Amino acid sequence: MPLPSPPGAPNVLAVGHWLLKTEPSEYAWEDLAREETTAWTGVSNPQAVANLRAMQPGDRAVIYHSGERRAVGIAEVVRPAYTARNGGVCVDVRAIAPLPAPVPLEALKAEPTFEGSVLLRQGRLSVVPLSPAEWRDLEELAEVIARTGGLHSAEQF
Repeated sequence: MPLPSPPGAPNVLAVGHWLLKTEPSEYAWEDLAREETTAWTGVSNPQAVANLRAMQPGDRAVIYHSGERRAVGIAEVVRPAYTARNGGVCVDVRAIAPLPAPVPLEALKAEPTFEGSVLLRQGRLSVVPLSPAEWRDLEELAEVIARTGGLHSAEQF
């Protein structure tokens, strides 16, 4: 179960911005884009399941390829948590669009906004809440990388 937020801190489970990890060899962004909507299944970690249960229709999620260590696309939650056929918990997500360019984990680690983030502190967590600032910075990084080929003209990821 997720730890409670400290007094005065925003409740990270109420944010509406998420990062969903997947192994591209098992289910890639391209699969979601082709299928348009899917049940996001296979989550067993108790904290990740709690995060799934906190998702609401309209929430946005970044699709992250674990093996490649990069964010690749944007999806929207279209059905809140329910019990899947296998007895696990899942949500339905719909593909929105690929990111303008994939955002590697190294780029996120370099961003001050991500310092202390759940994504970096709990690297194996498959359903990660993102703050609005983390979401904004991830989208901005994708645009910069697409425009320049890297974070700086001489640097490519």
